[in-house]
Parts: sequence; C-alpha cells; structure tokens
Amino acid sequence: MEEKILVTNISEIEPNHKAEHERYEYFKYEVTARDKFDQAYCCMYKIPPKKAGYPYHTHTENTEIFYIISGEGILETPDGERKVSPGDIIVCPPSKTEAHRLTNSSDSEMLVYLDVDTQNSPDILHYPETGKTGIIIQNDSARFFKDSEEVGYYEGEK
Repeated sequence: MEEKILVTNISEIEPNHKAEHERYEYFKYEVTARDKFDQAYCCMYKIPPKKAGYPYHTHTENTEIFYIISGEGILETPDGERKVSPGDIIVCPPSKTEAHRLTNSSDSEMLVYLDVDTQNSPDILHYPETGKTGIIIQNDSARFFKDSEEVGYYEGEK
C-alpha cells in the first residue's frame, strides 16, 4: 500500500483508451493505481460525444462518486434521466436497485469527470438491462455471467 501523499497532473498520466462497443468509449486516466491504494480508487474520464463509459449497472459493495468537470451529459437512474453539467456531484451508493449510466449528450465536446470509488472487494455488479452479473475482485479478476445461466449449488459436484 502507498503511504506517501500523491501529487500528480493529468498531463503526466497516460490514458487507457477503450472502445470495444459502438455505444461505449472512454479515455481513462488512472490517478490511484488499484494495487497501491486499497481504500479509494480515483480516475479522470473523458467520454467522447454521444458515448457512455459503461453500461447501466449497480454496485452492491462500493460507492461511486462522479464530479463533472466539463461538458454535459445525461445521468440515467431508476428515477429517469437527468442532465448533468460542470460542478454537479453524483453519489451512487452500493445498492442492487440504484443503477446508473452516465452518457455524453454533446455532439462535439468531451464529457470530463472525476470518478472516485470505494474499494470493497469483492464487488458484485448487476446489469438490469441485459441480465448480467459481474464479480470484481480487487487486484485479481473481473468476471461476468448471464443471470439466466444460474445453476444449483451442488450442480456438477461429485
């Protein structure tokens, strides 16, 4: 674990660019490496126009906080859609029912936000639109399963 104060600048961080699906794309600037900061994970995201960083999902173990720096977006929750803009702070508590997705609503500007998450492991994610469950184990793995493939506890055991 890191025991020194971290001071950095976004210009010093090489972004991870991910664009594996037509609707989802991001540039992720990892401020606190997961293997060095076990209490909180901090990233800066840049989301291209009309894209979202992640699908509509919940976390059962971790709080996720977004601070909108620039651009405009749409926050989707079970209560509907809401516009978000610079200065907005969004706190998504751990819950099986409080799903969220943040999408860039601009035709030309990046949506830029700071994302800070607690780091309770494992975290169980639910994707209500697609019927999937994800299990994320800190510094180890992330695995995703279709809920329809559920098996009995003793299935396949000898």
